[in-house]
Amino acid sequence: MKILLFTCCFLLMLSCDKEKSKTKKPIFLVGDWIRVNDKKGSITYEKWNANLKGLGYTLKENDTTFKEILNIVTLDDTLFLKVEGVNENPTLFKFTQQTDSSFVCENPKNEFPKKIKYYIENNHLKATVSTEDFKIEFIFEKL
Repeated sequence: MKILLFTCCFLLMLSCDKEKSKTKKPIFLVGDWIRVNDKKGSITYEKWNANLKGLGYTLKENDTTFKEILNIVTLDDTLFLKVEGVNENPTLFKFTQQTDSSFVCENPKNEFPKKIKYYIENNHLKATVSTEDFKIEFIFEKL
C-alpha cells in the first residue's frame, strides 16, 4: 500500500513539474507597433495578432521596401520564430531563452541574423537582430 501511495505521489509531482516548465507563448508581442528609431524617410511597422502571427514591413513614401511574415510556432514542444519572405524558404529561429516579457531565439546556420531578441522595456517593444559582429536595434511604440 505504501508503495502504491508513493508511486501516485511521485507521478503527481512529475505531472506538476511538467506543467511549470511548459513554455508560454510571448503574448507581449500582440498589437500594432511603429518603429521610433527608423531611418529618415522610412516608416517600419510590426503587427502581431492574438494567434502570434505577425507582419513586419517598411514603407518609404508609398512604396513597400521590406516585408516579412512572422509567426510563433510550436514544433515538438519547442517554440520557434518562423520568418517568411526574407529568404527563399521560411527560416526558423529556436527559442533559447524566455521570460514573461522577453525572448531570445537563434539559428546559427542563418547568414543574418543568427540571433533575435524581443523584449518590453519602458512600454516599448524592442528587438535586436544580430550576428557575432553586427547588430541592428529596433524600438517600437504601440499605435
